[in-house]
Amino acid sequence: MKDKLLNVSLSPHVYGRFSVHQMMVDVVIALLPALAMSVYIFGLHALRVTLIAIVSAVLFEYIIQKFMLKVKPSISDGSAIVTGLLLAYNLPSNLPWWIIVVGSLVSIGLGKMSFGGLGNNPFNPALVGRVFLVISFPVEMTTWPKPLLTDRWQLADASTHATPLAIVKEGLFAGEAYPDLIAQIPSYLDLFLGRMGGCIGEISALALLLGCLYLLYRKVITWHAPVSMLGSMFIFSGLLWLTNPAKFADPLFHVLAGGAFLGAIYMTTDLVTSPMTHQGMLIFGTGIGIITILIRVFGAYPEGVSFAILIMNAFVPLINRMCKPKRFGE
Repeated sequence: MKDKLLNVSLSPHVYGRFSVHQMMVDVVIALLPALAMSVYIFGLHALRVTLIAIVSAVLFEYIIQKFMLKVKPSISDGSAIVTGLLLAYNLPSNLPWWIIVVGSLVSIGLGKMSFGGLGNNPFNPALVGRVFLVISFPVEMTTWPKPLLTDRWQLADASTHATPLAIVKEGLFAGEAYPDLIAQIPSYLDLFLGRMGGCIGEISALALLLGCLYLLYRKVITWHAPVSMLGSMFIFSGLLWLTNPAKFADPLFHVLAGGAFLGAIYMTTDLVTSPMTHQGMLIFGTGIGIITILIRVFGAYPEGVSFAILIMNAFVPLINRMCKPKRFGE
């Protein structure tokens, strides 16, 4: 009789050869090209940020589960490692170590464990930590190290450099025309390869795409949310650009600059905080893309990917309800 009982579990729901641990291993493998590129661009400081974020995230999850929730720690499933890795990818490589630890505590404690752990959190934990740090430490979170061009193995870089999005945002706010700002920002090829300033995990679209292909091959993610997010960003920013090319940046710049690829591939596809149906994923990604452009163009921040994803995370239950498939026989 016990064999006939149905076991109901929390998301992420997997079947067949997949397990939560295996999926987390696949995500880590997919993120390794971006890590290698960040070390090449920013030096060992990028590796320092990544290791601190991962170790502190795993440690906080263990402590909270072991001594506060009084449950068996689940750090072996690898989700804390992925949270720490994604948090690190959303940070500048010159961030002080204690701010990284605070970000890990907020990601794990507030973004994940306060809701009951993996499968219960409505918001992406890494982005909860990142947004908390942006609001709490705006100077440190917007002081970007200049990409290393000579000694790539130095551990620190005192020089700073504005991101392409910040250059365009400040220039347009000061009344400059976008065509006049093009000379100050990297070329499309540089943006694609990663020769620019920014968070350590968002700088190379090429490296992120390599990881995306791996996840698609492994069938860990589907194309729906990433394509709809990047596509809506391109179309919406393109319409604005066509109306006034002097005031608005072109769509290819918006897609290649900032955290568009990182958010589209590794944040919108989070199994816990994204819709369950393909139709819902398309709506989810489209909403993120539009909100991202609205924040970038009309908001106070030059980047809006993190805020857009968290906003749409809140709408996931409604999207799931709206896109719920019909019951069998209905």
